[in-house]
Amino acid sequence: MTTLRIPTPLRTYTSGKSEVDVNGANISEALADLTTQFPAIKPHLFNEKDELRPFVNLFVGEHNIKDLQGVETPIKDGDKLMLIPSIAGGSLSLWERVRVRAK
Repeated sequence: MTTLRIPTPLRTYTSGKSEVDVNGANISEALADLTTQFPAIKPHLFNEKDELRPFVNLFVGEHNIKDLQGVETPIKDGDKLMLIPSIAGGSLSLWERVRVRAK
């Protein structure tokens, strides 16, 4: 069994669970198991073509699957997976603030 850590914004779709046990030999199978257990999370992870959305980052240990074999990355019992959705926004850099004030 592999443990998948769920970020706070997505816990609404996993009955409040911060960690979910998933089965599978690779990331694709683990995500299929996750969406079988919690169907409401699927549109937040996958687009209409069933591809992982580009802003979804998934780590095996400390390695981003985008740097490995993507959703075909193999996993084994005991692996720790972490789901991290990218969050847009933030503050302006010091240089950008100076430029805005100068206008």
